[in-house]
Amino acid sequence: MRIDTAPQRDPAWPGRVGWMLALLVLMWPLLVATEFRPWVLLDERSLGPTLGFLAAFVPPKLAPEFLALVGRETWRTVAIATAGITLALLIAVPMALLATRALSISALAGRMAALPFVLRQATRWALIVLRSVPELVWALIFVRVVGLGPTAGVLAIALTYGGMLGKVYGEILESGEHHAATTLLRNGSGRLQAFFYGLLPHSAAELTSYTIYRWECAIRSSVILGFVGAGGLGQELDNSMKMFAGGEVATMLLVFIALVALADRTSAWLRKALA
Repeated sequence: MRIDTAPQRDPAWPGRVGWMLALLVLMWPLLVATEFRPWVLLDERSLGPTLGFLAAFVPPKLAPEFLALVGRETWRTVAIATAGITLALLIAVPMALLATRALSISALAGRMAALPFVLRQATRWALIVLRSVPELVWALIFVRVVGLGPTAGVLAIALTYGGMLGKVYGEILESGEHHAATTLLRNGSGRLQAFFYGLLPHSAAELTSYTIYRWECAIRSSVILGFVGAGGLGQELDNSMKMFAGGEVATMLLVFIALVALADRTSAWLRKALA
């Protein structure tokens, strides 16, 4: 009697090894082009100053006046992110409705009319432009227009995240259930009625989840924007790093980690509550 035994070797290993070799061959010229040389970190000329700067992190600075400053800038960072996302919604929602084919009355006959088609394509291109420019570039532009401060950060987040939210909102609405919205449009309802009563009930949870996720990302972005003068915790962190104040940097990094963790927990709780 023959007893089948499990193979001792993975029968697909030649293919996996081949794909790994192909990936290495592809990655090598990319690493060369980016001048990726991580061993420079172990060079004596860079290792000494790095270890010295890291040693200055201990102990973190806990002076009351400094902690008060960090608390104010942390609150400002959250405010920048929240205000930016709010303005981004004012950009994203109307543009998403314009870009959604499922809400086009002229498309009910099978082919969208020329004017709505051009308007829809122009809206999509506008969303591409908004999200193609990183928020850091927008911040650099607005810092020169409105000066240093949180206003530049709010506007930068609003434009970039408006493009991101508008694009994803449109995709969510397009991929959802269209039957109810189509029925409403065929029976004389307007676009807003078809959206609120046809598309939104099926997509509300997914739209809300993505919005919360982007708010969490905006908090991280607002810290980065501070390095170009957009205010908040990032600007104070940049000042401390320029002064090689390791204790101050350590304190702000710990606060930033706690802030991101809190935003992550808050967004997870909201997603669960809205599920």
